[in-house]
Amino acid sequence: MTYDPSDMDRLRRYGDELADATVAALFERGEIGKFNTLMRYFSTAGQDLPEGLPEPAREYLEATSMPPPWIDWAQMEQARLFFIDNNVHVSTALSFASMPACYVVPHVAQLLSATHSLKYPSKRMAETGQFTVFLMQPDAFEAGGRFIPAAQKVRLLHASIRHHLAQEGRWDVARLGTPICQEDMIGGQMLFSLLVLDSLERLGVQMSTEGAEAYFYAWRVVGAMLGVDQAHAPADLESARRFLDLYLTRHMGPSPEGADLTRQLIEMYEEVVPGTFLDPIVSAMIRHLIGDTCANWLDVPRSNWDAVAKVAPSLLRVVESVEERSPFGEWGIDRLGHLTTVFQLSALTRGRVMHYAIPAELKPEFGVPHRRGRWTPPRTTMAP
Repeated sequence: MTYDPSDMDRLRRYGDELADATVAALFERGEIGKFNTLMRYFSTAGQDLPEGLPEPAREYLEATSMPPPWIDWAQMEQARLFFIDNNVHVSTALSFASMPACYVVPHVAQLLSATHSLKYPSKRMAETGQFTVFLMQPDAFEAGGRFIPAAQKVRLLHASIRHHLAQEGRWDVARLGTPICQEDMIGGQMLFSLLVLDSLERLGVQMSTEGAEAYFYAWRVVGAMLGVDQAHAPADLESARRFLDLYLTRHMGPSPEGADLTRQLIEMYEEVVPGTFLDPIVSAMIRHLIGDTCANWLDVPRSNWDAVAKVAPSLLRVVESVEERSPFGEWGIDRLGHLTTVFQLSALTRGRVMHYAIPAELKPEFGVPHRRGRWTPPRTTMAP
């Protein structure tokens, strides 16, 4: 699949018809509060929908209760094993590459700043981390799994932001396109899939081509469940590279909102890391993964730890050599990785389950598997 600016411009014109219609109906009927209250008790797939649920919401939840019919379960299991084998690395990439990369797109940073959670960055990161953990559970798509309800709620959350901005006239559609449009949703899908793989490669993590492709595939399934039109989204890593390169060169740049979000992200993780000695590694890791140009746009501070971050690949190769030589070592390191991810998520959530609710209003001040190998990233399409 090829992309050009005219293709991207067309993708900026529309959002998510099903979710948008559902949210519009809930607001028109004055049932947002009722919906949010009842949905706190709907958190696992297969459970009965709450009594008294507004009819538009009931129809939406029934229509979106299953993964796309084209899902390949073998690929999803391969993706789950890939995540188990690389969970700490994936969490690092999501936190220190994917999220800052979102902030380096000014209109996306403005959108992220539009919600009440701006002052609570741990909430946003906890929601993202919890969402990924739900996805990679063995029962993610089975009765009792938590992923499908989470995806249904996140999709409505995005639609609610579109609704608020359109109703309140606080978004320049002619200049910026539809808020959280298809181009941005596909871009987000690429930042949470291809950019994560790029970051793992940059960290020196060895991963097989099959594992990398399975992880990318899993996020295609996620994108479809979040309202991304997969007819226009990249179906493989090569087309993903073309899309992401074009998307970033079209939009990335500095913004006050992006720098503010990044500052809060850094401060949040510095609070999570015990003591203060290791605090600079947070900024150093972000700078290492997204590059100096983007880091400078986001006002990521420099420190002597920048050089330490660059030797991370060598340290990881030592760890992986232990895994390769010893099945017990592999089990122990995977277990340690799992516990580290659980600790990080627990620190962000404070032990609570995060709920994805439709905001009744926006901020008033808003202005706008285990086999080793070596995956080779698709070549960049950017001009040198």
